[in-house]
Amino acid sequence: MSGFGRSMSELGYAAGWQLVRRVPEGLATAVFSLGADFAARRAGPGVRQLRRNLSRVVPQAGETELDELTRLAMRSYARYWQEMFRLPAMDHAVIRKNVAERISGVEYLDAALEEGNGAVMVLPHSGNWDAAGLWMVDYAGSFTTVVERLKPESVYQRFVAFRESLGFEIVPASRGTGSFRLLLQRLRENKVLCLVGDRDLNRNGVPVMFFGHQTTMPGGAARLSAVTGAALLPVGSWFTEGGWAIRIHPPIRVNSREEVPAAMQALADIFAGDIAAHPADWHMMQKLWTADFEDAA
Repeated sequence: MSGFGRSMSELGYAAGWQLVRRVPEGLATAVFSLGADFAARRAGPGVRQLRRNLSRVVPQAGETELDELTRLAMRSYARYWQEMFRLPAMDHAVIRKNVAERISGVEYLDAALEEGNGAVMVLPHSGNWDAAGLWMVDYAGSFTTVVERLKPESVYQRFVAFRESLGFEIVPASRGTGSFRLLLQRLRENKVLCLVGDRDLNRNGVPVMFFGHQTTMPGGAARLSAVTGAALLPVGSWFTEGGWAIRIHPPIRVNSREEVPAAMQALADIFAGDIAAHPADWHMMQKLWTADFEDAA
């Protein structure tokens, strides 16, 4: 990205955080929805990739249905950004109550913390994980998450400051082994980790079949579970008409490093079930499947 591009990106995010929360919610929703529809019609590279990804999620969809699903997915993605920009000014107690009324499987998290080895909660890029995080901070105390280091640095720092203000502990993905040691420490303290697990940024993860096609997913969550005995808990997240829904699935057993590949396939299968049920709320606008990377080579 050029210096001019970085400056415009920084200005855009700064304007989002400062302006979106100040306008009436209805007006913000209308503007973001119109922007999403325009982006869907314009069909830039990210939207085209989203459409290709969704074609694997809903392989029976015809061209018209796939176009509409892509438009709805862009609206869902716009809703995520609108809510993120507005979140500092929203009533956090109302958000936590909304999530609490629509969350299922909390007993699996309770059981994990009762065992005393911590919990590794893993979710895909779906719904609004910041709203889920607000509930988690209130329910179980601060949790730790790993985030991709964005460019420019000023934008990344804004994201870190924003999420830390909500009570999240943020670890940059670029810290390598240092990050892994910190995550191990948190689990040994019987804390909660929340990790996004459907996209392998470095493409050196664990091979899995996902919607019938080969890809890789980052295996760190399963390895952490194998080393510490922490429960590996898949989590689904999606939007509802008036809020957010969360589903915590039963734990996936990982008793040794040798069981990591099988655990990752089980995780991919659970992700696939939740995404197939709520495809428009899966915000995957990057290449994911091995075949897509090979076609681009």
